[in-house]
Amino acid sequence: MKLPDSARAVVIGGGVAGCSVAYHLARLGWTEVIMVEQHELTEGTTWHSAGFVGQLRSTVTQTKMIMYSAGLYPELAELTGLDPGWHGVGGLRLATTPERVEESLRLAGAGETYGLGLEVLSGAEAGEMLPLLDVGDVRAALWLPGDGWLDPALLARALAAGASTLGVRIFTGTRVVGLDVAGGEISGVRLASGAEEWSVRAGTVVIAAGAASGRVGRLAGVDIPVVPIKHQYVVTESFGVPASTPTVRDPDNIVYFREEGGGILVGGYIRTPEIWDTARPLEEPRTLFPADMPKFQESWESAARRVPSLGAAPIAKVVHGPEAFTPDGEFLLGETTVRGLWAAAGFCVHGLAAAGGVGKVMAEWIVDGSPEYDVFGMDLRRFGGHARSASWARAKALDSYSKYYDIVYPGEERTAARPLRRSPAWVRHAELGAVFGEKSGWERVNWFESNASPSPEAGPPQESGPSQEAGPSQDARPEGWAGRVWSSAVRQECLATRDAAGLFDQTSFSKLEVSGPTALAGLQRVCAGQLDRPVGSIVYTQLLNERGGIEADLTVTRLAEDRFRLVTGTAFGVHDAAWLRGHGLDVRDVTSAHACYCLWGPRALDILGSVSGDDLTFGYMRAREISVGNVPVLAQRVTFVGEFGWELYCPSEYGLTLWDTLMEAGAPYGMRPAGYRAIDSMRLEKGYRVWGLDVTPETTPYEGGLGFAVAGDKDFLGRAALEAATRHSSPSPSAAGTPASRLVCLVLDDPRQVCLGGEPVRVGGRPASRVTSGGYGHRVDRSIAYAYLPAGTAPGDRVEVGITGAWTEATVTAEPLYDPASTRVRSIPD
Repeated sequence: MKLPDSARAVVIGGGVAGCSVAYHLARLGWTEVIMVEQHELTEGTTWHSAGFVGQLRSTVTQTKMIMYSAGLYPELAELTGLDPGWHGVGGLRLATTPERVEESLRLAGAGETYGLGLEVLSGAEAGEMLPLLDVGDVRAALWLPGDGWLDPALLARALAAGASTLGVRIFTGTRVVGLDVAGGEISGVRLASGAEEWSVRAGTVVIAAGAASGRVGRLAGVDIPVVPIKHQYVVTESFGVPASTPTVRDPDNIVYFREEGGGILVGGYIRTPEIWDTARPLEEPRTLFPADMPKFQESWESAARRVPSLGAAPIAKVVHGPEAFTPDGEFLLGETTVRGLWAAAGFCVHGLAAAGGVGKVMAEWIVDGSPEYDVFGMDLRRFGGHARSASWARAKALDSYSKYYDIVYPGEERTAARPLRRSPAWVRHAELGAVFGEKSGWERVNWFESNASPSPEAGPPQESGPSQEAGPSQDARPEGWAGRVWSSAVRQECLATRDAAGLFDQTSFSKLEVSGPTALAGLQRVCAGQLDRPVGSIVYTQLLNERGGIEADLTVTRLAEDRFRLVTGTAFGVHDAAWLRGHGLDVRDVTSAHACYCLWGPRALDILGSVSGDDLTFGYMRAREISVGNVPVLAQRVTFVGEFGWELYCPSEYGLTLWDTLMEAGAPYGMRPAGYRAIDSMRLEKGYRVWGLDVTPETTPYEGGLGFAVAGDKDFLGRAALEAATRHSSPSPSAAGTPASRLVCLVLDDPRQVCLGGEPVRVGGRPASRVTSGGYGHRVDRSIAYAYLPAGTAPGDRVEVGITGAWTEATVTAEPLYDPASTRVRSIPD
């Protein structure tokens, strides 16, 4: 078969990722697609995958993708007549420690919200289900009847056959030797087979080359932070294990196993992983490394304890091959910095399970502009420029692999490759006993331990006991997981902000600038809010996709007639800038050029007035240039905590001086430095949304309670979808329209039970939703959660929230809970 001179899309890589992307592109009607593979199909990393398919994951998107994948296999068999190698034997996930039991109960609660069938078993019940297990130390087990395993080569070939049936042309033995880029866009692929070379023109190219994806990306000058890590499993000779045996994961003992050929396949995640340090990964087909049984000893011994009969079974083969890992253990999907050049890589051992879902979201993304699911956690653009550092990517990937089976507690911070990005005031934060977290490489203050109050509750996590009412004078540690990463300092910082003032370092927030004669028109098109306002105005708005889903949630400040500054979340700057550029705007990322400190609270005016001679009484959602001490500052009257005050921006070289000036000025008024945990508590009390949690590309402004931010007097991207949804849900064209579900505020009856996100919500005893975000509101002394519930839900309605296997009553409550008229935000303090 001769290669064409041009194609609508070229998919690079004939493993399960490339085959799935090609298949799904063809399913969406793209017929002029070619797929190239330098070896034969699956001979990179796919062929040696252990093939486990575990549907229950820590995020809803991953779970949806795997559930979609599981439903795809029968369709493939019908379309191609090929068996994709699916063994639907179910799966057991064991828990041998109290902490793992808690995790299992949380996962079970999440599974309910996904509509995923599962059951929590005792250790004895797990033993009855699978008698070959020694369950003496098993405290609980999750049974997932929809789990199983796949033959990776059969799956990839079935996907390839499906793609071929739909018109995709597949070329094996074909190497990529170059990627052509013109004007920042991909324009073609240069290929070679033997001594022959040729070019294919294409405006869309997908790199799905597994462990070699980083090398292929560099041909176009883009960074795809894939780190090849050696991963090992063994297969025993047959000793009569039934083919119907469920898969088993034993994370406390870092081992997994399943039946294969009457024997058992045993794998694990070693604590001392090794990088495959090569400049040209996967140059040879079916790459394997020599067996390293000493490194595998812990996993093997764990498996032998769990399956006593395993100890006498001879090992038939050892499979020690490269796996493509990423800095955070998540997939790398989406468009690169070169327009039209996409990546579907970094499957981190568990990619085979989600391969069908990966193909689905990639094809939708390429064809429609955005996928059905919220995939930001897998978006290549979640990393900043530091991801091009090989040493950073390696340190993070090794840490991620070594802790793959560890329990991930919400709020827990990892230390690999830190510190990296630091605010000018970082040195002062450290002197004040800051407890730092990390986001997008930035060191950010979670809280200042110097603010902690002496309290009997401030010790280590305590055993669950009778509920204790939290009150204004009490620093009560939440029960369960919410109390593991906790400090009484957070409460003190919230109350200081309420009663006097708090000073917050938000330098890490991403700052993007759009300027020029077409800036206003371009932003008007992509922003749902009305931006044609006077210079100095601040507008809270969203960027919507064609379906009306929220792609970004940010503020826009008009600095001049033709210059605007957008402020968005720390981790969202690269994503949001790419979205804007993809819609024709010229964007500059100026995050590092400006420090930002937020001074909020009723004494903020007194504090800032003591070091500034400028008029500070300008209105809410307005910005003005002022001087603070000797520092030039852009002061913006905006808040994310529901108190009077400003975001104060200055050039970075003034950042340390500005912090010192504000700290000295605030001391006489009772101001305290404060961190992000206090911000999160206070924003919950005010009902302020967080993108990626409360609102996502899957939710509209009307569903998320942000209809007030949607302009009714202009056209914008996504408006047609919003209007169509309104017409569909309204009894008449003039009615406002009510979405099928809305984000509502819940107040839990027991203040010591605190949600962390993902907890199931039941209405009338039936599964209804999951918590998007939750926490404790220290100013109102309530445990608060948010969840999407049916539109008819009203304040006063009662629901149940599942927290670690127990059900807590909660009340739907009108929002915001704190200062509902927003007088503290809008009024100038006396």
